[in-house]
Amino acid sequence: MTTVFKTLGARGRLPARAFRVLPLLFVAATLGACKHGDAGTQVDGWTLADPSQRHPIMVSQQPSHLNLTVARGSQGLTPSQRAEVLDFASHFRAGDSGNSRLVISAPSGTANESAAMTAANDVHSLLLEGGFSESTIAVEAYHDDAGPQSPVRISYMRYVAEGPACGNNWDKNLAYNPSNVPHPDLGCANQHNLAAMIANPADLLGPRTETARPAERRDDAMGKYVKGKVTGAEKSEDERVRVKGAN
Repeated sequence: MTTVFKTLGARGRLPARAFRVLPLLFVAATLGACKHGDAGTQVDGWTLADPSQRHPIMVSQQPSHLNLTVARGSQGLTPSQRAEVLDFASHFRAGDSGNSRLVISAPSGTANESAAMTAANDVHSLLLEGGFSESTIAVEAYHDDAGPQSPVRISYMRYVAEGPACGNNWDKNLAYNPSNVPHPDLGCANQHNLAAMIANPADLLGPRTETARPAERRDDAMGKYVKGKVTGAEKSEDERVRVKGAN
């Protein structure tokens, strides 16, 4: 640069060679000014700031089964089996949120085939009486050579949340952190505990399906609105808020 300025002072203008040198000097100075720290540290710091990305919860589907033993010549479900079916269906309703179907499987080609089909029909009717729709129930047959009392199986795919393993990465000195990046185990315990406590792991994948609207209350409020009446629920004197007058 000194040689270039001396040439400018002596002749009053830059030579053609100087115009080729200046862009190279500018690029070199720009790259030198941008060089600081380790390459990629800032990008990694932003990427790894979210504990859900560093320690993700793995949600998978696993089968859940209920086997009902049906003896040859029996006439449908026993009272205890009916209670088992209702309990199993309640677990399905609480943990599934409309993401799969209840599958009723009856044995085919076995000695208790006729009794198993009767029991399967009882299960189907019991589920319908419990509020399940036809679209959430499937009935199928399966072949089994295990014995004369092949069970009627009820199954569905349930969601299972598996939390991350924590406490395995303490190789960094937490007192020295010039890059200001969270330490590897930060947030891992929260993710692990969330996976263990969540009632329905399907909630981690997306919102639940909507339930039917309360038609009675909606029709009543709409009727009052059309007539110009107050749509709010009436309150007794005990429920009203009393405001004391200003002194």
